[in-house]
Amino acid sequence: MTVDDSGSGTDAQGADPGEDPLALRLEQLILGAERRYTPFQAARSAGVSMELASRFWRAMGFADIGQARALTEADVLALRRLAGLVEAGLLSEAMAVQVARSTGQTTARLAEWQIDSFLEGLTEPPEPGMTRTEVTYPIVELLLPELEEFLVYVWRRQLAASAGRVVQAADDEEMVDRRLAVGFADLVGFTRLTRRMEEEELGELVEAFETTAADLVAANGGRLIKTLGDEVLYAADDAGTAAEIALRLIETMAHDETMPELRVGMAFGTVTTRMGDVFGTTVNLASRLTSIAPKDAVLVDTAFAEELIRTQDAPSSEAEAAEEAAAAEKEGEEPPVYRFALQPMWQRPVRGLGVVEPWLLTRRDNG
Repeated sequence: MTVDDSGSGTDAQGADPGEDPLALRLEQLILGAERRYTPFQAARSAGVSMELASRFWRAMGFADIGQARALTEADVLALRRLAGLVEAGLLSEAMAVQVARSTGQTTARLAEWQIDSFLEGLTEPPEPGMTRTEVTYPIVELLLPELEEFLVYVWRRQLAASAGRVVQAADDEEMVDRRLAVGFADLVGFTRLTRRMEEEELGELVEAFETTAADLVAANGGRLIKTLGDEVLYAADDAGTAAEIALRLIETMAHDETMPELRVGMAFGTVTTRMGDVFGTTVNLASRLTSIAPKDAVLVDTAFAEELIRTQDAPSSEAEAAEEAAAAEKEGEEPPVYRFALQPMWQRPVRGLGVVEPWLLTRRDNG
């Protein structure tokens, strides 16, 4: 939101003459205040420079509005809070902008989903002759406080879980650059499906895939990083958890006749985390392994395989497992029980990463 010299074309209350009155009423209901300030007036009231205010607003994803009187007391208060955190030395200016950007990007997607999928379904006219606009306002009025409370609850839960992971980090460096297991799960032949399926049918398939993947990742102790339509990216603190998620994804999708085949690639190593996303060579390697994985199969890199062997989730080889079982039987003891099996595949060049040796990950039959 920046100031220009072109004029705004709005009235004293910040309303554009062409704006829908219902849209304005909804905005006031949701924001809880009337439009009162231009961007310059809001920045001045908050005690911050126009330049910094513009950086914050753009980071939050808000469009430039010239001199329109479209801001409320809440906008002024938000500026004061961010600027106050900087002045108190709790955040640097760059970090405050990053907070604004991460919050804006996350909540923008949530708001779009709620309007597109949630609100539209609830505001279907209940009786012939009624318009959607006649039922939208009272529905929003009823839902708003409940959704707000629920949003804060989920955010606090997620914040507590994330804080717990950070304080368990071995050192300060590990808080940013951590060793994680990273996995990509990708629907096979999705591009062909887009040419054959109707848009609504395709949307339902993608939603079902994302929902199933998100539920399985969360239920088994992983963290869903993001969804990309036909692909999901997740992470876990240990290789065993990531391996269990991968195999459960394959098994679950295989039992759903409406779903195409799935392939998963995973790698283990140092990962840089920024704004809820993950970056680095480990992530790139997991992505490349996904692209070469067979249908309904899981490929992992050497570091991932070594980590499973180290934690005794998988034997280094079936020959070694057989020797351990024979030795245990001779001593009258129970043989080691492994959850997973690893099979080395042919080494191959991977674009941008050199030659890698993938391992095929499967469940191990301990019978």
